[in-house]
Amino acid sequence: MVVQNSGPTYISGTLEYISELMNNGHKHKKKKKQLQTVDLKVRMDCDGCERKVKNTLMSLSGVKKVEIDRKQQKVTVSGYVEAKKVLKKAKSTGKKVEIWPYVPYTLVAQPYAAQVYDKKAPPGYVRKLETIPASSDVTVIEDPSTTYTTLFSDDNPNACLVM
Repeated sequence: MVVQNSGPTYISGTLEYISELMNNGHKHKKKKKQLQTVDLKVRMDCDGCERKVKNTLMSLSGVKKVEIDRKQQKVTVSGYVEAKKVLKKAKSTGKKVEIWPYVPYTLVAQPYAAQVYDKKAPPGYVRKLETIPASSDVTVIEDPSTTYTTLFSDDNPNACLVM
């Protein structure tokens, strides 16, 4: 009978290989959260309210930066967080909180329509609508400079004919 010294290493190498094969099928990959910014509208009246909201949001794991603009009632949270968790944490302060509902008025087709116009909105902003009105004449203006260049274009059938 011949005894080889490489036997135990051969067996342990085989066992490692088999355990790797078994574990690869059952590994749970953790989703990596992406760096994102969450804007909230939070009702704040004083420095104490501002400090309370900031400290509460900074205690949330994954938060890198919290910026507060009390004049606009806007809180911007940056970090590896989810919007739902940030909203829930902000509501735990007892303040009235909602996701930032405003967009620049240049991105809305009819910024003074009843559903969009909001007197409480900061200057230059209107309320964001999820659905566009059913009118076929509505076009969304993405870049105001393209509007002005096509307004007097020869290719535009509705262009101004004043010369």
